[in-house]
Amino acid sequence: MKKYISLLMMSVVLLSCKTEMDRAMKSADKEFILKVANEKFAKKKWSDALALYDRLPNLVAGTDDAPNVVFNSAYANYYDKNYRLAANQFKNFVISFPQDPRKEEAAYFSALCYYEGSLDYNLDQSNTESAITELQNFINDYPDSERSKNISQMIDELSYKLEFKAFENAKQYYKMAEYKAASVAFENVLEDFPATKLRPQIYDIILKSKYELAVNSIYDLKKERLDAAAAYAKRVAAEIPNTDYAKNANDLYTKLEDEKVKFAKVQAEVEKRKAEYEAKVKDAQAKENAKKELAQEKNQLDMQKAAEQTRRDSAKINSPEPQATFKFKR
Repeated sequence: MKKYISLLMMSVVLLSCKTEMDRAMKSADKEFILKVANEKFAKKKWSDALALYDRLPNLVAGTDDAPNVVFNSAYANYYDKNYRLAANQFKNFVISFPQDPRKEEAAYFSALCYYEGSLDYNLDQSNTESAITELQNFINDYPDSERSKNISQMIDELSYKLEFKAFENAKQYYKMAEYKAASVAFENVLEDFPATKLRPQIYDIILKSKYELAVNSIYDLKKERLDAAAAYAKRVAAEIPNTDYAKNANDLYTKLEDEKVKFAKVQAEVEKRKAEYEAKVKDAQAKENAKKELAQEKNQLDMQKAAEQTRRDSAKINSPEPQATFKFKR
């Protein structure tokens, strides 16, 4: 019996609450809507509170209730994980009510909303970039605030997320054996994040990319790339000594020096064969030129003979033989 009575009482309470919510949603009475909204807020029923607060801005505009409506709406959206909307509302509170004692709190939570809305590194990072800007602005505006103490750590966390995203994007080139593109991409990461904690790993992958690019290079670029990779290996070993990365750099440097010796022998052989080929070509060209000269001389002699014969024939035509003379007897 007690069980049925309890269920009946709960049903009555739920029906009463639902009825009150429905009445507030249909009402035009500012005081009643605000009362129910604040009750829902106090009970952490964020969606109900927001639905009612959304009906109040025009009703409370210019009244003392306006700051509380904006402030509570922002908090309700924050707790309901509507971070982008909450950030805008907190920021609007700071701008609209600059004399309110809760201004610093609103500015902090506006930045915090961007921080909470930052997605995993492999997703869109626009919120992360906005969060860094907003958190830095809070430190600049409230340098002595107690809330500023943990902000530097939050900024470092967000910055690392951006670094890691850039790192992973660059790493894809290496995985695809696009070694030249990988080197450029990782150099850009170092340029964009000079204080990155990933520097040793980046050095290591750049070196491996340069090594692969050099040993598998085309002939004309191989010496240049071997020299560049060897120089980079020495740099890595010097900048991060006594690490596994330095050991790997030294190992690759040894391999690169061996490869340079082998390639020098190949170059010498290529130059030797090139010289032999050029000598053969030169000799063949000389013989061909000699043949051409002999042919030209013969052709010239033939032309001279033909010209002489033509001259003689012409002379005969122009100078006819004298007529025969007859003597008469007397």
